[in-house]
Amino acid sequence: MALDINKIRQRLEEAKGNGKSNGTYFWRPSEGTQTIRIVAPEDGDPFKDYWFHYNLGDEVRGGLLCPQQNHGEDCPICDFKDQLWKEFNENQDPDTMKLAKDLTPRQRFFSPIVVRDEEGGGVRVWGYGKEAYTSLLNLVLNPEYGDITDVSDGTDLTLSYGKPPGANYPKTTLTPRRRTSPLSDDSAKSRELLESIPEFDKLFVKKSQDEIHQILEGFIQTLDGNVTEVDLPSGGASTEKETDVNAVFNELMNS
Repeated sequence: MALDINKIRQRLEEAKGNGKSNGTYFWRPSEGTQTIRIVAPEDGDPFKDYWFHYNLGDEVRGGLLCPQQNHGEDCPICDFKDQLWKEFNENQDPDTMKLAKDLTPRQRFFSPIVVRDEEGGGVRVWGYGKEAYTSLLNLVLNPEYGDITDVSDGTDLTLSYGKPPGANYPKTTLTPRRRTSPLSDDSAKSRELLESIPEFDKLFVKKSQDEIHQILEGFIQTLDGNVTEVDLPSGGASTEKETDVNAVFNELMNS
């Protein structure tokens, strides 16, 4: 039996740490320079955005979809975060403020891309921040470039990723190639790539309210003893203590 080169390439990508989830690859740039091509899904919008809660522990290290920001539904974590801000306004405790900031949902952007020289891996999903998102929108709206996702006459992007001297975080720089090019010289391969664009609505798991409550409760338990203590709201009858965080959480759960 002949060696399946595409499967070997796939294994190489997996070994590099480009994890596979829900049938598609999530891609992150390596330090240095690489070339990508953004492709457009059927709805014509290659720029998707989602809001996530982070800093909730290893169970949701990759982030938890915020039901409020993404779907207009109740979010126990947002409710808890709002209660923390209220508590901070009353006591000015810096630990409470930090936790409220940590639990505030953050916007993340995603695009389907083809990584040049790795076309055998199919379409990947690249997640990036607002600065790169703004650069991409400005590029797309620049009439000199037209439709950068065009299958026959689109534009590849040179992506440079790394930490500039003196910077605390890596920076992404995007530069369009001067010449346009087809997605692939093989029209059949182009069709294959377009057909492999994932359904974004299925990329991220939406947790139920009960699941989010459980995650939040488990997270709160890890905070015991790490924040300033305050009296329980017991009308002065009890001398028992608990953390600011736990007091807010109990108030929220019992309201």
